[in-house]
Amino acid sequence: MIADAAAKGIRELDPDSAILVLGDDPDEPYTRPALSKLLWIDPSFTEDQVPLGTGASGAEVRTGVMVESIDPEAKTVTVSGAADGRDETLEYGALLLATGGSPIELDVPAGDRVIYFRTFADYRHLRRLAEDRPHVAVVGGSYIGTEIAAALVQNECRVTLVTPDSVLREKVLPGDLARRFQGWFEDAGVEIVPDTRIASGEATEDGVVLTTEDGGSIEADVVVLGLGITPNTALAEAAGLDVEDGIVVDEHLRTSNPSIYAAGDVASYPDALLGRRRIEHVDLARKQGRAAGRAMVGDETPFTYTPYFYSMVFGHRYEAVGTLDSSLDTVAAWAEPLDKGSVYYLDGDAVQGVLLWGNSSDAEPDARDGAKEALAEPTRFSREELAGRTLA
Repeated sequence: MIADAAAKGIRELDPDSAILVLGDDPDEPYTRPALSKLLWIDPSFTEDQVPLGTGASGAEVRTGVMVESIDPEAKTVTVSGAADGRDETLEYGALLLATGGSPIELDVPAGDRVIYFRTFADYRHLRRLAEDRPHVAVVGGSYIGTEIAAALVQNECRVTLVTPDSVLREKVLPGDLARRFQGWFEDAGVEIVPDTRIASGEATEDGVVLTTEDGGSIEADVVVLGLGITPNTALAEAAGLDVEDGIVVDEHLRTSNPSIYAAGDVASYPDALLGRRRIEHVDLARKQGRAAGRAMVGDETPFTYTPYFYSMVFGHRYEAVGTLDSSLDTVAAWAEPLDKGSVYYLDGDAVQGVLLWGNSSDAEPDARDGAKEALAEPTRFSREELAGRTLA
């Protein structure tokens, strides 16, 4: 997604320069959120709508290739995976690293019935398996795990959701909302296995057996793991770029080498409101990719956008800006109790994050602006005032 946004950002300012997109994914750039959301629940949204059409920008897109190394002094990259089997050295004027991240893995070998869910190919693989309405064990109770569990049970699979939490999303949601959130899954027929971590797993003739850290076992036909990612920083590190929880960039998305940029899941950037951070969400990918592309061809506008993130399960949507941490104090402002409103997360009297719960699509832009207003001046509103700011 970042490469697509960057190519289009370049074209906004430069109609002529050559653009080359290199990726190890066998598919051209695509909209990743659809893999765990729309493709499962909206029959009108098809696989043909997933590719982003990067080639329309005039970019050359090479899929299934691997950038093996970067030579910052020579301004070259070495690429493997060409059809003739030979490595190729390519020159660049400006280089964008949008290397994303790799799924966190357990001692559960990937295979036909074990999927670490991340790519379009993973979606197609799981969709094929789901046609038989199997029993699927989903490991991971964060965004990907909960979205996949919801998608599968809505497609008539039996679903067991394994989470280390006592209640789903309890580390980010206040207790009453975490219980409400888990209730949606239980009402849909998802079996929740709380307070459980997986130690290992192995495929059998009939499916997969997972072994828990306390010595128990969970049997399923298929296992899907969504445990987050580790940023892919190896190329940057080998090239001598600054790396600290991601590739370190400045407000122009430049790395420690002025000809190399980074954006998206892999980039540690200075957020104008929240300070330095690395964020793994689609809103940032789109905005930061475009900004990086423009910067590569001379735009000196600082990247000051603060992104939001969102999820949707069983038709219920929630968004957030900033830090969601249920150990912080919270102030809720409800338009409809536990169904529609806002939750402010405070450290002392300073707003650190805002949850937008159940907002309609028409209200979202104004609600996000209201959330960012609270973060820009974190002590501006008293707790009493926050309790009246529903943003719904």
